[in-house]
Amino acid sequence: MKRVLEKLAAERLAQEEALTQKLAAFKAPREIKALTEARVKIGQLLDQLRQVGPSVKTKKGAFSFLRRTSSAEPYLTLTAELLASFQVWLDYQQQIIEQTRQDTGELIQLLSHLTEARDREWDALGSNHVGIIFKSLEWRVEKLAAECQEAKTLLERFHFLRARLEEVLLALGEKPKFEPAPVKELVAILRDWRYAAFENRFRGPQEEVKKQLESYASLFPAKGKILDLGCGRGEMVELLREKGLEATGVDLNDQMIALCRSKGLPCEKKDLIEALASCADASLAGIFSSQVIEHLAPAVLELMIDLCYLKLAPSGVLILETVNPASVFALVQVYLLDPSHERPIHPQSLRFLLETAGFKQVEIRYAAPLKAERLKEIPGADEKTTILNQNIDALNELLFAPVNYAAIAWK
Repeated sequence: MKRVLEKLAAERLAQEEALTQKLAAFKAPREIKALTEARVKIGQLLDQLRQVGPSVKTKKGAFSFLRRTSSAEPYLTLTAELLASFQVWLDYQQQIIEQTRQDTGELIQLLSHLTEARDREWDALGSNHVGIIFKSLEWRVEKLAAECQEAKTLLERFHFLRARLEEVLLALGEKPKFEPAPVKELVAILRDWRYAAFENRFRGPQEEVKKQLESYASLFPAKGKILDLGCGRGEMVELLREKGLEATGVDLNDQMIALCRSKGLPCEKKDLIEALASCADASLAGIFSSQVIEHLAPAVLELMIDLCYLKLAPSGVLILETVNPASVFALVQVYLLDPSHERPIHPQSLRFLLETAGFKQVEIRYAAPLKAERLKEIPGADEKTTILNQNIDALNELLFAPVNYAAIAWK
């Protein structure tokens, strides 16, 4: 928007400069040499006529000299020259009038263009101001919603922690030897709460996440069990169950599990490897995991993929969504934002792991495209502009590729 405002301001200044120059030219004195000469000549001819006139008058009347006589001939000659000079003067005056009319029309046109340029600039300034206000309000509403959720969660945790601390105090009073287990449990609760708060702030509203995951829901079979590994707040489990699918979730975060259960979702606390190992072979129609594999060590990721292959039924589908490290924006602004991330996984690396695990078909699908952040093309069709735009396209692919990608694998 800043560039647009700068462009509109430049257009308005250009129109103001053009109007100022035209007004200066319009106000400047217009002395035409030929017109001056005609005016001088008319004055001279009038003086000559005054000198010749009295000498040609007769008793028959003041204008009897107009008859072609030798005495009237000089007067007639001067009169003809005078009329010719008047005609020249009138012609030049007509030219001045026509030029003035054209200049006035151009001034009106320039003034109209300046008015339009100012209107466009004012409209853009107004829209930008309103946009900034709405964006600020939207950000504040989202922030307040996240803080409200954090406060609610924090209050629940405080009640729980108070009860646990009372138990610790009782245990300390009864036993001479200190037991660290209760304290470790309290620390784990606080850590879970902190990551749940982090998720609420940076993951986005749950309804928005559900909309982002909508495209994956149609890939799962209508019948059969679907397991969400690292279900978090339960957006995918909730979405699939709303569509009538048999979906369950597992997660290690107590706070996340409590949130899922408060919504009536069948989610339990379990390590994802443990959850997969507890499933019978070929018992699952689908497995889903969003923004989880980047938290895993390479060996654990490979084991998870191998187990997914074993636990999926024939034609079952595995969907693994993660941050796209091939996008510099995603790598810097999204991946590095979460300090618990283990390492990014390149789309081709994940494809390789899935193919070598036995999956017969693997598709890489990109999501969350960046539009506003991308560099703009330069208008024009000449060779230099074409080359520059090709370079801009290459930079856009490197810097602003989609934020997320999903590897979709069929058994």
